[in-house]
Amino acid sequence: MDRVVAYAPRDDEVSCHERQTNMTAPATDPRQWNVGLIGYGEVGRILAEDLRLKDVRISAYDIKLRSDQGGKPLRDHARQHGVTLTSSNADLAAQSDFIVSAVTASQAVTVAKECADAVRQGAWFLDFNSASPGAKQRAAGMIDGAGGRYVEGAVMTSVPPLRLKVPLLLGGGGAAALAPLLNELGFAAKVASDKLGVASAVKMCRSVMIKGLEAMVIESFTTARAYGVEDAVLASLKETFPGIDWEKQGAYFFQRVIEHGRRRSEEVREVAETVREAGLEPWSASGTAERQAFIADLADQGIFGDRGRDGFARSADWRTEADRVLGAIKSKTKTR
Repeated sequence: MDRVVAYAPRDDEVSCHERQTNMTAPATDPRQWNVGLIGYGEVGRILAEDLRLKDVRISAYDIKLRSDQGGKPLRDHARQHGVTLTSSNADLAAQSDFIVSAVTASQAVTVAKECADAVRQGAWFLDFNSASPGAKQRAAGMIDGAGGRYVEGAVMTSVPPLRLKVPLLLGGGGAAALAPLLNELGFAAKVASDKLGVASAVKMCRSVMIKGLEAMVIESFTTARAYGVEDAVLASLKETFPGIDWEKQGAYFFQRVIEHGRRRSEEVREVAETVREAGLEPWSASGTAERQAFIADLADQGIFGDRGRDGFARSADWRTEADRVLGAIKSKTKTR
């Protein structure tokens, strides 16, 4: 859980006490909504940019705003795109007709609890987080119990290429009502089920494969590099799976995990919890979470280069990153 530190709102941030006077239900036209984004990372900023192009009013909150250094890029982005920053999750909930929660998986239920204390009656709460069905059900109980309308959302592929049009599965009693409103805003949403947990289960089961494949490629390719057999391994993979460009796919997987391994490891721990909830031991998912966290730890140590505006310096060749991993392992071994 994030450490709580003293925080003073800035001039460009608003207080919930200034916003709680209007408790009416959301407008029927979604373009007239006050949209609140909780989590102003990669996904939040993409949503903000695309919705602002439609002149939708956007507010946002991110825990990084409590830090002068970590929050500066977020404040700069908000000023550039006309996004209002708030001083807390509750402040954001108090003024929003439609809330999108896009935080790290471990914080999904915490965010719902904080928003429930101030959510407007009838306001929509779309949970974008990669959390287990059980976590989604707990979050829903908090929001619905406070008079909001909780809908689970399962993002079915990487957001950056498709942006607002990323395939989005909705679940819960309000999914059918929310779907056409989201699509009017430009989303690509469809209803998975009126039962909470179904959409998340689809996402989680998919992630066993997708996040697992990332971890397996990093482990396989790095080990092959250590033994000098990477060309033979890639040739064999190409023969077995001719439809995949393994050089390109390898570079992509390495970079996604280098840049987002921390968030991904948390997501896969939720995947593991989903597997447990089904009665299975999550051997594959647990290993994937550890491999993603391992790469995230190396990234935090600067093994892959300095963090820049877009995260890390990108390498078009996965071998460069594999060599950095192997170098870090050798260096650690020598110090023992």
